[in-house]
Amino acid sequence: MPELLLELLSEEIPARMQKRAADDLMRLVSDGLKKAGLEFDAAHSYATPRRLTLVVDGLPDVQPDVSDEKKGPAVGAPEQAINRFLKSNGLDSVDACEVREVKGKPTYFFVVEKKGIPARDILLALMDHVIREVPWPKSMRWGSSLKRWVRPLHSILFVFNGESFSGYFADNGFGSLDLLHDKKTVPLGSVPIGDQTSGHRFLSPQSFTVKDFDDYRAKLEKAHVMLDAGERKTLIQRNADDMAAAKKLTVRPDIGLLDEVAGLVEWPVVLMGSIDAEFMDVPPEVLIAAMRGHQKYFSVLDKDGNLAPHFIMVTHMETSDDGAAIIAGNERVLRARLSDARFFWDVDSKIKLQDRLGDLKDIVFHAKLGTVSEKTQRMESLAAILAKSIDGCDEAEAKRAAKLCKADLVSGMVGEFAALQGLMGGYYARADGETDAVADAIAEHYAPAGPNDSCPELPVSVAVALADKIDTLAGFWAIDEKPTGSKDPFALRR
Repeated sequence: MPELLLELLSEEIPARMQKRAADDLMRLVSDGLKKAGLEFDAAHSYATPRRLTLVVDGLPDVQPDVSDEKKGPAVGAPEQAINRFLKSNGLDSVDACEVREVKGKPTYFFVVEKKGIPARDILLALMDHVIREVPWPKSMRWGSSLKRWVRPLHSILFVFNGESFSGYFADNGFGSLDLLHDKKTVPLGSVPIGDQTSGHRFLSPQSFTVKDFDDYRAKLEKAHVMLDAGERKTLIQRNADDMAAAKKLTVRPDIGLLDEVAGLVEWPVVLMGSIDAEFMDVPPEVLIAAMRGHQKYFSVLDKDGNLAPHFIMVTHMETSDDGAAIIAGNERVLRARLSDARFFWDVDSKIKLQDRLGDLKDIVFHAKLGTVSEKTQRMESLAAILAKSIDGCDEAEAKRAAKLCKADLVSGMVGEFAALQGLMGGYYARADGETDAVADAIAEHYAPAGPNDSCPELPVSVAVALADKIDTLAGFWAIDEKPTGSKDPFALRR
């Protein structure tokens, strides 16, 4: 049975938007087909950094014929009622009607047979609607066009039952080249529609013609485009694992980064670089944050689970030097990033957490709940009360940890890497000579950060973490900032 193949080729789509957009495209098309009475066997959507693709299998050539029955008055009803029924349906005589029994009474029925519309015509109208309705979180216009898409559209591939539609997508919808007297009069800024697409932007930028999905996928593969995001992820993970294993190392698991990187490349090429030894005495969490956040690198671990002086990167280029120049360039960039991180570490370590407490008065926790400094004062009181109910918890250490736990918010490191708040406070506390219990409590007081995160277990850590969360919940409930079924702006459910 006929197959529909649709591809929307554009500039780079943000990785975080790709899966949702592919799902929305499939949903909109599927709903439109069902509404039009076009049943199909299966639909699949795909996303790469530059394209959204949809294939629908098992479509009919023509929309099914339908019968529209209109019930009229009973036989023998007043002539005025019968004439009104005939007139409303454009009939001259009751001879055009059928007579059926309804509750024992013969009744007039008028049956209209509606011939099905060719599926191709329905699909073209549907595609025009769908492209305008994909709900991007953010979209843009380009040139003088009124069309909107996440990034400028380059072309639309439309193939149904092995045949293409030669046309364009303009502000007023789809247009056919066959209806233009002069092919040069295509509206300015319109997007071409046809049976052509192109491959990898740099490795295979040439256009090629497509007959169906199998042909499309095979030619994309030759043109250095891996269509399926799942396959790209599998390839990246496998090659990264193999590369690390060759040095008796392992890749630090990071599903979120893997998903993101798979959305940044159409043709994944995995490479390994090195970290300069001079940076290895910086806390490993800092190195990981710098590599992950800025450069999208995977960290690698040695057999003891410690951070190794290497990183895994994913590019989309195959080069004659096996990536040597790319690796050197990325190592140079990373060196600059880590130099900044080391600077923050060195400078922050010179200022004790105790000496940073005054700066917390300048940070507003919430307009109705005061500053972060005031929050830590409330936490001190709560931690002291909780310590009495927690076995092995030292009240003085609990109060001390609660007092210092937010001080790292004004450090340079946390200003650069917000995800390290608390954790860096623990490092700074140890450097300041605080006890291990106090340092651990500071490092762990934000935990658990989510359903998969582990909870603090040490007595002082439990007291401070509970004090933080109890203060937050009690405060927001007191000012009537409660989460609802549709929104939770302060993540209180967590």
